[in-house]
Amino acid sequence: MSTSPRHSSVALQDAQVLHAADADPLEAFVAQDLAQDLRRLGMRASVGPQARSRSSTLQIWVGTIGRHPAIDALANEGKLDLKPLSGCWECFTMALVRQPAPGVAMVLVIAGADRRGTAYGVYTLSQALGVSPWHWWADVAPLRRGPLHLALPTPHTEGPAVRYRGLFINDEDWGLFPWAARTFEPEAATIGPRTYEQVFKLLLRLKANTLWPAMHQVSGAFNARPENAALAQRYGIVMGSSHAEPLLRNNVAEWADKPERYDYAANPEGVREYWAERLRSNGRFENLYTLGMRGIHDSPMQGGSSVAVRQALLNQLIADQRELLARHVGRPEALPQIFVPYKEVLPLMQTAPGLKIPDDVTLVWPDDNFGYLRRLPLASEARRSGGSGVYYHLSYLGAPLSYLWLSTTPPALVNEELGRAFDAGAQRLWMVNAGDIKPAELNLSHFFDLAWNPGVVRAMGQRAYLRDLAARLFGPRMAASLAELWDGYYRLNIERRPEHLQYHLAGERAKRSGLAADAVRQRLAAFAALLEKLDALRPRVPVAQRAAFFQLVDYPLRASALANERFFALEAYAALREADPAQASRHAARAHLADQRTKALTARYNQGRWAGILAEEPADGLWPNFRLQPAVLPAPALSAAAHRGPDVTVFAVEPLTPVNETVPLPAKASSGWQVVQGLGRGGSVLRAQQAGAILDLQARLPRPGTWCLRVHLLPNYPGDGASPWRLTLMLADAAPVPLEIGRAAQDAAWAQGVLANRLSTATPVQASAGAFEAALRSDQAGLLFDGAELTAGACSR
Repeated sequence: MSTSPRHSSVALQDAQVLHAADADPLEAFVAQDLAQDLRRLGMRASVGPQARSRSSTLQIWVGTIGRHPAIDALANEGKLDLKPLSGCWECFTMALVRQPAPGVAMVLVIAGADRRGTAYGVYTLSQALGVSPWHWWADVAPLRRGPLHLALPTPHTEGPAVRYRGLFINDEDWGLFPWAARTFEPEAATIGPRTYEQVFKLLLRLKANTLWPAMHQVSGAFNARPENAALAQRYGIVMGSSHAEPLLRNNVAEWADKPERYDYAANPEGVREYWAERLRSNGRFENLYTLGMRGIHDSPMQGGSSVAVRQALLNQLIADQRELLARHVGRPEALPQIFVPYKEVLPLMQTAPGLKIPDDVTLVWPDDNFGYLRRLPLASEARRSGGSGVYYHLSYLGAPLSYLWLSTTPPALVNEELGRAFDAGAQRLWMVNAGDIKPAELNLSHFFDLAWNPGVVRAMGQRAYLRDLAARLFGPRMAASLAELWDGYYRLNIERRPEHLQYHLAGERAKRSGLAADAVRQRLAAFAALLEKLDALRPRVPVAQRAAFFQLVDYPLRASALANERFFALEAYAALREADPAQASRHAARAHLADQRTKALTARYNQGRWAGILAEEPADGLWPNFRLQPAVLPAPALSAAAHRGPDVTVFAVEPLTPVNETVPLPAKASSGWQVVQGLGRGGSVLRAQQAGAILDLQARLPRPGTWCLRVHLLPNYPGDGASPWRLTLMLADAAPVPLEIGRAAQDAAWAQGVLANRLSTATPVQASAGAFEAALRSDQAGLLFDGAELTAGACSR
């Protein structure tokens, strides 16, 4: 795209967008939406059926092969090659054809292999024009205005790498629901059809195709309003339901019998009829059918006194569910079905004799709710006719601590985990749990870009991807600066999410972070440096882009910085309250100021059209064991007068106990390791590409004696999901020392690992003063090494 004519370019001013006279509603809609996008950019454009076409400098023909006669005629005349679309799921071709018909000088053809392929072709053009998928959901203004010119020297064809790419709206009680019910759609008093229509439009622009709708009791059931499912069908969105909602049923809102009757062992007839009712009403639509059974709301299945009995019960009910599909919808072998071994269900698959999941059912492997996949498909599972998929979290309500406020999962981690899954054959379905959609805009863009074209996105890495996304959202002029800010935001927050600024869990005594003063100082200084760059960039933001800049850049960076300022100021206050009351009161004042600024910042976000969409930590009293305890601020009388200054003030507080001397152990990688930027404490980690890969560790020690050698990993899982990580430490003149880090699910080590995004193991070594050398061998591929150090003295827990 250019704002002036170039060689072989065509002007888009006065373009005529034409769809088939009998176009599918989705085809007609995206043609109208393309014309509207051209108008958003300040150009004149018209839209209508092909039969009403008029002479035009440029016509844009939008349609699906076999359904748009003029497009099909071009192929038949040899003017347009549509062979790449044959049998290609959701693919599209875009091409310029000169003199396609009498009186028409030029046509831009957007041809889809199917109706969604047509839509994705249209929205690929819209993005190239400068209209963001987030133009509605994040107020992203178009990048350009005025006449534009398009050059397309050769036809362009694309298609998705992952077949089903979907969003799960979840934990919507404190964001999407209050906003929809009170601000956007008060006539529905819930997340109703007007809200879902905007969700469907967003998914199409993101090149997604599947939705698991909101499922908490406060929202009611998606299918309580029949127009919701009809709208999904119109927009080409495949409807499914979560791991806890078999066959499109929302149990928390729709199961009318006693809760204990939702038990297939005790009430199979009642449960079967409950499922059959939904298949009769919705079977005519395009759906993705979840099989299996769990409790009414994300709880274990009722019935079954042992693993073997539960396995037998699941096998029987899955067979019965497929019989219901055959009776009310069609041949199960021809219908997309999934089975998600989530939480307590996964061990039922891995314990003999396992589960008998039909070969045509897609196995959807979940993460641990914190971004680390619990299991990858085995080679035999990847060869199943139903294939494999993944269910991934970008937000979560649950143990050990929830994260529902900001979206801080680094794209580098998503690249790493979903890239491993894709390589292992998980290519049929990718579902992402992103809570309320906002403020996960960046993460959702990355997730769906990765699902569409994993090769390109993975090769870019985090920083380059963020720069590309910034250019698409705000233009190339600010792209490098924005990428630097976002990259720093993700790197800092992976060390501890704002929602995890609490170092004890439910039932434990409150405890401090344990970070040394220098570590706290460095962390707050890094946040302060980000805010300084943010404040320097803000005046350069055009007026039209300021609302989007606040939502996508300013708020998340500033809010996470203030959360850290508040937490560590309170920790400093507690540490110094008895020893130095005057200094403690100054920290108390800083905590008060950070808290006030956080609340004011969130109130600003919740003004106008987004009123009620965002909450830092909702005061609803629900699920307290999974929630960050609200900050307890000192009484005003104990706080010094609030000072005026930057949002983050670096402070120093002497540690209460001496910190043992620590010597870093820089690692030199041999072949078999790959650097992964954007993860870990040092800004990158090393991935073991193969078993047996060796790292050389070297340092100089100031004195001889006992030292504790600590090795740190990211808390991902081996491919089988069950083995511990195994390494071997090799020292001169000593026997190799095996190191093992267990990967059990939901245990104490896992809880601390996902909160800190780090696992550690320690072993004592005897060393002389001077040069220290060791080697570390990874005994498995996929391990992510995050550094090592020596600390003087014996190893402590």
